[in-house]
Amino acid sequence: MATVAPLSLFQAFGVELEYMIVDAKSLSVRPIADEVLRIAAGEIVNEVECGNVAWSNELALHVIELKTNGPANSLAPLPELFQSQVARINEILAAYDARLMPTAMHPWMNPDRELKLWPHDYNPVYEAYNRIFDCRGHGWANLQSVHLNLPFANDAEFGRLHAAIRLLLPLMPALAASSPVVDSRLSGLQDTRMEVYRRNSERIPSITGRVIPEPVFTRRDYERIIFQRMYEDIAPFDREKTLQFEWLNSRGAIARFDRNTIEIRVLDVQECPAADVAICAAIVAALKALTDERWTRLAEQQSFATDSLADIFLSTVQSADQAEITDRRYMSQFGVGEDSISSGELWRRILGDAMPSFESWSTSLETILQQGPLARRLTRAIGTSEPSSETLARVYEELCGCLAEGRLFPTLAVKASAGQT
Repeated sequence: MATVAPLSLFQAFGVELEYMIVDAKSLSVRPIADEVLRIAAGEIVNEVECGNVAWSNELALHVIELKTNGPANSLAPLPELFQSQVARINEILAAYDARLMPTAMHPWMNPDRELKLWPHDYNPVYEAYNRIFDCRGHGWANLQSVHLNLPFANDAEFGRLHAAIRLLLPLMPALAASSPVVDSRLSGLQDTRMEVYRRNSERIPSITGRVIPEPVFTRRDYERIIFQRMYEDIAPFDREKTLQFEWLNSRGAIARFDRNTIEIRVLDVQECPAADVAICAAIVAALKALTDERWTRLAEQQSFATDSLADIFLSTVQSADQAEITDRRYMSQFGVGEDSISSGELWRRILGDAMPSFESWSTSLETILQQGPLARRLTRAIGTSEPSSETLARVYEELCGCLAEGRLFPTLAVKASAGQT
């Protein structure tokens, strides 16, 4: 999102969507992202530009990423833009008897056996990660996310935006969780991706922290408190300094001072781009209200300790929209003065105030707020903690259809057919 002059708050957006490449019939992962990029570019490259969207790969060879090719002035055109690129990739994959699959985790991938790292440019970076952390686990090999990049023009804007994002991060799984299945069973968590993600760098805890970033609101403090410690801690394992860059930071939102943005990383990818971008729009509306100090002043927002926010975050990772929030001071940051509230209901209150019409996002957001996030709908459709392989295949076949056709996941229809197995 780098430009000649820094962009101000909410002046533009960067969105990245990650998808799995799977076999068209078995739905097992297919590590052929390099072939897709080779066909699109005429040679094997790490990234190919397709107009306003770019395709790329990071780490795992069965994952392909679609992203805005530079800052987008509006979120409104992005669903159609991304959907057209999904169609183009699926056309390429059809020749390999493969297709794209959505959601944040493959339901039966065995990462110990099936992970293949990207072997071309940037491979030294991925090999360094693999050597230090062993990327064969789910926390590296089996997780697909949405990244939302938001700009800031200066230190003052960074401080306002970082404070707002820290406050909202604990609630994001309540909208975006899409990963209730791992190793062919319901995990008991709605956002299993974030559970494995938060543990993938445990060998060097300062890289991820508690997922919720520390309360630092200037570039100088961020570099001193977060970057400096992180680089010092990894140095004995990374003597060539292959990984000692801003992107090593694995918190749920990371400062990218190299391009004057904060990148939000806690969002699971959904069943189609329309749902992903609708969630991004809801988050932007809530963040605008926070940075405008609609409910509380900046000093109050910046005073929240990381631990209290992390505790709420862990509850939404587990229960998503049904997580019960009892921290009255936290609720007051969104203008709510009750003793307790579910995270789903809190989102209804927030958006009712900050985004009352839902604008063009109404279909997706009303589905999420009324039926729960995709993880909740998947859990209902699957119906049992130990589903049959046929049930999982049917549900995830339907999800592949949702992505290909740009439609929301139809809970009731899949649940009815799944019950016939």
